[in-house]
Amino acid sequence: MSVPQANGPKSIKNGWFTEISDKHFPGQGLSLKVDEVLYYAHSEFQEILVFKSSNWGNVLVLDGIIQCTERDEFAYQEMISHVPLFAHHNPKRVLVIGGGDGGVIREVVKHSCVESVSLVEIDSTVIELAKQYLPNMSCALYHEKVTIHLRDGYQYLREVGSNPQQDKYDVIITDSSDPDGPAEAFFQREYFQLMNDALKDDGILIAQASENVWLDINYLSRLVKTARSVFENTRYCYTTVPTYTSGQLGLIICAKDSKVNLTKPQRTPSSEEQQLMRYYNPQIHYTSFILPTWADTLVYDTN
Repeated sequence: MSVPQANGPKSIKNGWFTEISDKHFPGQGLSLKVDEVLYYAHSEFQEILVFKSSNWGNVLVLDGIIQCTERDEFAYQEMISHVPLFAHHNPKRVLVIGGGDGGVIREVVKHSCVESVSLVEIDSTVIELAKQYLPNMSCALYHEKVTIHLRDGYQYLREVGSNPQQDKYDVIITDSSDPDGPAEAFFQREYFQLMNDALKDDGILIAQASENVWLDINYLSRLVKTARSVFENTRYCYTTVPTYTSGQLGLIICAKDSKVNLTKPQRTPSSEEQQLMRYYNPQIHYTSFILPTWADTLVYDTN
């Protein structure tokens, strides 16, 4: 685990953390009041900050970008997990790339039909910090269905896809950070091809799209085109997360079967499963794919 550094992060001044990125959301930023810095260090892969905020609980920040807060994390974790899992008729084997905080794993194991979950996380420090500072997210990391692989997700997928003896996956969830540093490769055509090779014939994948329609819609349009060069059946949906800049986060979802309607659940939550969900329901599954007219035209390049 990384050794905390004596000098504090530059992103905190006068008791406020400010997230600024001229690349991803130029001309704007997001600030949270800081009660206490809990951890700050550079791991082998990235800058990691954990702080206690005044209103949003503990906050995990990687390379200056908020990854999650205790107060609103479920809005992201539930949608990136349950949209593909309920779009699939019977998911049994699930692969999660990234997501060392454990939030996605917590949601995946709520599905009784899921038999095994592989978590591939490159940075063990994220896992250790989540166990210490984000216990409600990391609570399922050592669930009996879960196997953790501390390695590069890109290489893991390459090995799965190239090995004819390797069991393929029903659902792949890429819970990466923004396309910088170790996560940059997760937004390229080759990565979508690797996921295609690692999926079963009826497999579904989902990935956070980094942007939303209010930030860089041209980037989203290019990302959809990139995904569609591998998966004809590609759609964009979104979730609302107040502590992500502009309050929305996009998700890109693809199916190998061109006939699958990704916008409608193939299964519905049991009463017991629905009681465990605070954001997701079958209605919000469908409506999350509905975009404003101008955004739909640009994302899907229908001019």
